[in-house]
Amino acid sequence: MVTLNWLRKRAGFTLIELLVVIAIIAILIALLVPAVQKVREAAARIQCSNNVKQLVLATHNYNDTRKSLPALTSSTGAPKYGNYQGGILISILPYIEQKAINDAAVANPGNTWDAACNGGTVRQQTVTVYVCPSDFTVSNGWSGAQVGTWMAASYAANFGVFGTVRAGGNADAPGYPLANIPDGSSNTIFFTEAYSQTSATGGGNLWAYPGIDWSWQWHPVVGNTRSLGSTAYGLPQFQPTVANAYKYYANSPHTGSIVVGMGDGSIRTVSSTITNPTWQYALQANDNQVLGTNF
Repeated sequence: MVTLNWLRKRAGFTLIELLVVIAIIAILIALLVPAVQKVREAAARIQCSNNVKQLVLATHNYNDTRKSLPALTSSTGAPKYGNYQGGILISILPYIEQKAINDAAVANPGNTWDAACNGGTVRQQTVTVYVCPSDFTVSNGWSGAQVGTWMAASYAANFGVFGTVRAGGNADAPGYPLANIPDGSSNTIFFTEAYSQTSATGGGNLWAYPGIDWSWQWHPVVGNTRSLGSTAYGLPQFQPTVANAYKYYANSPHTGSIVVGMGDGSIRTVSSTITNPTWQYALQANDNQVLGTNF
């Protein structure tokens, strides 16, 4: 009987044992959470890279169909590149399996401007390929700066490729033929990451927003020398807060790196060690400069 009583007394944990178990569980959770976050970020970076890859390939498919790269912006005065008021992210919609939205934009130029027009078919549609899963400035598809009116974009096109030649006053012709980019497509950025909301300078990136002359602050573009001069070549920002994010520059939500899509379809993960000259050379399509080893 004594032995049985002793066993009954040992059926539960003492307070000290319980506290030790809780402490061990807390330590395990503390170790596990960063690991889970790293896995999620790695998955988000892969998805982001896939998105950028699709954007570049869409421009190639557009080029194959129309025998020209898409223009940075389109307007009713440039029917060759799309008889509507919009931009490059509208032009390539048919090549990312979003032809219905493109058809709505082409059907009525006002569809990109007027949220009430055609039920907001264009500018109020979420295009998942245009949103980086790590871009915390996007909420349910909306840019934090334009909730309720324009859907967000987490990527921006290179002005130096798609908008250098001005055929009507609004960068509505591409800068070069795909096969004749002076520095070569493999050395020239086509698309890069950019926050949908940038508070330091106001504005952000809205995928259906038309025109850089009307409001470059909202058009998804980087390297915009027309509006910003040499400021456009500033280094990308790595994980800036919204308050410190500049529309002038590319912005990346990823730790220490930014995803860029080159003209040949390759995807680069550029580290925060990149120098300003190298970044500028990658944006400029005709500088005849060799990219640095830090690209």
